[in-house]
Amino acid sequence: MGISEVISLLGGVALFLFGMTLMGDGLKKVAGNKLELILYRLSGTFFKGLLLGTVVTAVIQSSCATSVMVVGFVNAGMMKVKRSVSVILGAILGTSITGWVICLSYIEGGGSLKTLFSTATLSALIAVAGIILRMFTKKQTNRHIGDILLGFAVLMFGMSAMSGAVAGLRDAPWFLNLLSGLSNPLLGILVGAVFTAMLQSASAAVGIVQALSVTGAMGVKQVLPLLMGIAIGAAAPVLLAAIGARADGKRAALVYPVAGALGVAATGTVFYTLNAFLRFPFLEATVNPFSVAAVNTFLRLAMVLLLAPLSGVLLKLVTKLVKDSPAAEKSGPTLRLEERFLTHPSLAIEQCRTAISAMAALSKKSVSKATRLLTDFTQEGFDAVKTMEDDVDIYEDRLGAYLMGLTGREMTEQQNAAVAEYLHSLTDYERISDHALNLAENAKEIKEKNIMLSPAAGNELTVLSAAVNEILHLSVRAFDTDDASIAAGVEPLEEVIDDLCDEIKRRHVERLRTGECEYARGYVYNDILTNFERIADHCSNLAIAVVERKEHVYDAHGYVNRLKADDRGFQEAYASYAERYALN
Repeated sequence: MGISEVISLLGGVALFLFGMTLMGDGLKKVAGNKLELILYRLSGTFFKGLLLGTVVTAVIQSSCATSVMVVGFVNAGMMKVKRSVSVILGAILGTSITGWVICLSYIEGGGSLKTLFSTATLSALIAVAGIILRMFTKKQTNRHIGDILLGFAVLMFGMSAMSGAVAGLRDAPWFLNLLSGLSNPLLGILVGAVFTAMLQSASAAVGIVQALSVTGAMGVKQVLPLLMGIAIGAAAPVLLAAIGARADGKRAALVYPVAGALGVAATGTVFYTLNAFLRFPFLEATVNPFSVAAVNTFLRLAMVLLLAPLSGVLLKLVTKLVKDSPAAEKSGPTLRLEERFLTHPSLAIEQCRTAISAMAALSKKSVSKATRLLTDFTQEGFDAVKTMEDDVDIYEDRLGAYLMGLTGREMTEQQNAAVAEYLHSLTDYERISDHALNLAENAKEIKEKNIMLSPAAGNELTVLSAAVNEILHLSVRAFDTDDASIAAGVEPLEEVIDDLCDEIKRRHVERLRTGECEYARGYVYNDILTNFERIADHCSNLAIAVVERKEHVYDAHGYVNRLKADDRGFQEAYASYAERYALN
């Protein structure tokens, strides 16, 4: 093997790895946005997790990418370590599909069709189709499909280059001696593991073994240990994902290498023990790229079948290997925003949605507690509202920074709309908690100055606070359920609250004029009304944001005006709320 063959081999490896990366990235962008959420939401049982892990890995062509996503789920608190085991076992099986994809580069036609269906011709046609989609279409999805085709074409050219470079090795004494050494299972496993850890890709390592198989000098006896080692070495990139992770995240990252090592140990022990007695004749059979892919698939299937009943043992083992870190004393809410998900916008947006829902619940609770303080003030209640307001501020700061980190990423139109909505919603929920604190301070002033509201004023506040708590409940529910129909019901109640505030202010001025209410009471009472009115306004903003995104309405002011003027449902809802919250 001369210097030209070595250069051709290295060039083929480079093309192969670049093609794998380009094809994988394109597949992730075309299918990943949906598959990521499917993987997170539907992997509830062991069988579902196993199936989804297999399918997602087969589609995105990377067990590492699937496993790293799972580590992110666990680290962010979105998935339990127990659920991650089945998904990672599925990823171990699903990555074997790539070997069959690589086999396409070795399909040759026969007879007069041989030239037409040769690898070179198919690669060229696929490359032409890919470059047309990549350069001459504006639709983003088509451009990503072009990347997939270009990546596959480059991969096929790389495989052809590698196969051509190593074709002469069949007669090289040093290569035959190397293969003889690899017949030792332990040595073969070690070489495969180290080689794969260096490449950072099990699919690439299997592809190179397939290229070497075209020499006709390799048998199952040499290939099987290499593939076992590849199954272990593939865990190296996943282990890197554990850096900086919490205890559960590290446990999830350890599932892959522990499962790989135990799976290889179990299958190897069973296979070689049986071989000692039965002497399997197929071990001496010469392999080709297709039989390498078949052996790899059967090996991984056997590993998964042996490990599936031991999933509980896997879970206990990784739990013992990674101890729980001592609980740190800290104030504020537990908010996990996984930085790993910034490269997967659908997952990042999903975890932001979960966090904003928690923020919304906190704002809603603070308003409810603050309104109770108006009639039953306690210092503990006031301190609770103050703490909740501080926590909501933390949510706004961290979520705002995280969402801004998404704005420069490539996202779909729907994802961009969701990020814009969430950024606006953060401000509204934060302002609602501010007004809740203002109400608590109003209640404290009433208590400290011993201000006695007139019975009429007290009744009015009771009616108004009930209406405000209901509109807040509706707006939070609309956000949580992402339901535009619920959001549309917020605006009629907001209009009723505005009218209530106007009417209460008019009555309050009348009481001041007749002396029924003192001016000292008047200032704090007016502040309370203003805070209630502002809370309702922010609830309206939240609801309109949901409607804008779901129904593609981009003129919020015009939408509200049309709703009030022409919508019969609005008028009926308004009449119902007006009757329910009518003042005596």
